[in-house]
Amino acid sequence: SLCFDSAPLDSSLDILGFPEVTLTVSVDQPNALIAVRLCDVSPTGTSALITRGLLNLTHRESHEHPSPVEPGQRYTVTVKLNAIGYSAPPGHRLRAAVSPTYWPFAWPSPAPVTLTLFTGHLNLPIRSPQPADSTLKPFEQPEISAPLALKTLRAANRKREIHRDAISGRHTLVDHNDAGCVRYPGGLEYDNDTTDIFTIVEGDPLSATVRCDRSAELRRGDWRVRLETSSVMTSDATTFRVTNTVDAYEEHTRVFSKTWTFTVPRDHM
Repeated sequence: SLCFDSAPLDSSLDILGFPEVTLTVSVDQPNALIAVRLCDVSPTGTSALITRGLLNLTHRESHEHPSPVEPGQRYTVTVKLNAIGYSAPPGHRLRAAVSPTYWPFAWPSPAPVTLTLFTGHLNLPIRSPQPADSTLKPFEQPEISAPLALKTLRAANRKREIHRDAISGRHTLVDHNDAGCVRYPGGLEYDNDTTDIFTIVEGDPLSATVRCDRSAELRRGDWRVRLETSSVMTSDATTFRVTNTVDAYEEHTRVFSKTWTFTVPRDHM
């Protein structure tokens, strides 16, 4: 990533809306991505993500009619970041980080990309202080309905682990979200568990693989049903490939099973 920091802020800066970054760049591949992250850097050096945005350079002129990038040619493009409402404190710095990859947030380009950045401009939608600000009443507590009287049978648990094989260069991100098990009024119990695994080998974007596993179970008394699904996505230089499986169970007996695959052309991706 290429990172650019502002000078420390003299006063708080209220950002409200869609920030935009205008860049003049060139790349060495006909398919390339630009990822921009806007961060708040504290005086201690810690960095907090404020917002981010992505642009497939083949969509630089049109999302409807993408076109290949000419390697080595300079392009001036605007990357719109996600809308935010954020107040950066005095003494903090704003950091714009620009990169040609953002795995696993975005699928990588078919070949490694060298991105050259010539100029950049950050346009922030800033809300200036208003004379009436001091008269505004604070927000009241939100009104909500009374929550259901749920009984927790198994507490939720979330883990996010990163593994790196120093020999092969393989990086694996395991995102496990055990939503726990609860009992609703009336005795219905719901159990839900998900695991997402993102794998890639450094320097080999075609090695990118995503596997998503899901399990959901409903039960009441001696009645029990469960669904288990698994989806795997890979790609080569021209095609995305997806395989899905689903299994359904009554008690511990599998009553339905199906596996299917499909492909999608990369089409300037």
